[in-house]
Amino acid sequence: MSDAAQPTAAEVRAAAEAVKAALDRHLAAVERRSGEDDPAVYEAFNQLAAAAEAYDELLYDRYDEVTPFEIPGDDTLPPYTGPEEPHAISVLIRRDYTVAEPRRLLSQAQRVEAADVETGTGIGEGATGSLHGALGVLFGEYEPDEIASRHREFGLEEGDSTLWVTAADEAADPGEWLEAPFDHVDPEQVVCRFDVSAVFDDDEFDDDADDDFDDEEDEEDDGFEEGDEDEDDLEPLDRT
Repeated sequence: MSDAAQPTAAEVRAAAEAVKAALDRHLAAVERRSGEDDPAVYEAFNQLAAAAEAYDELLYDRYDEVTPFEIPGDDTLPPYTGPEEPHAISVLIRRDYTVAEPRRLLSQAQRVEAADVETGTGIGEGATGSLHGALGVLFGEYEPDEIASRHREFGLEEGDSTLWVTAADEAADPGEWLEAPFDHVDPEQVVCRFDVSAVFDDDEFDDDADDDFDDEEDEEDDGFEEGDEDEDDLEPLDRT
């Protein structure tokens, strides 16, 4: 950053004073709070976070120094302001996966496809000629919860996941939100939220779990060793 673009010392000082004022407002709001989810405390908290972040940025730009403050992200939910007695709820779920074993994914999808062609159901032969086609076959055949519980059988590796429960006075009209299912979520209507991520896991526990799984893999012949072109030995999945 050029010297001309750097903030002045006076601007940094003003930002520091803004942090002090925000600290006083936050403490006063906490001392006067009316309950656990007092909106005045929430507002003062956000103001303090914004002031601290602005000061941190100016301090770094001017003096190449940082503060010890850890500014929270925007993933915290505001106080719930939805109906006390909701007549409808929406459950929003996102699960991320990595395609860790493409051959396994293709093979399992081909088995589903072959069975569907044989019985005259399904989307027809040849749909599993690509990974995206194989994913369509598997997610069309199995419920998302079953895929989540058996993801390794499908060659998938779990990533982050989140589940939000939102409340409403009335259920949405049929087809109302299907084109954009996650675009109109009101954070203040969220009753509860559950996140699963590797960032929450203990490294030592993860290492032990990975070692245990590696040992199990060594004991089993899953038919997917490098250079093994014969996949006829694979056990078919139960299809219920």
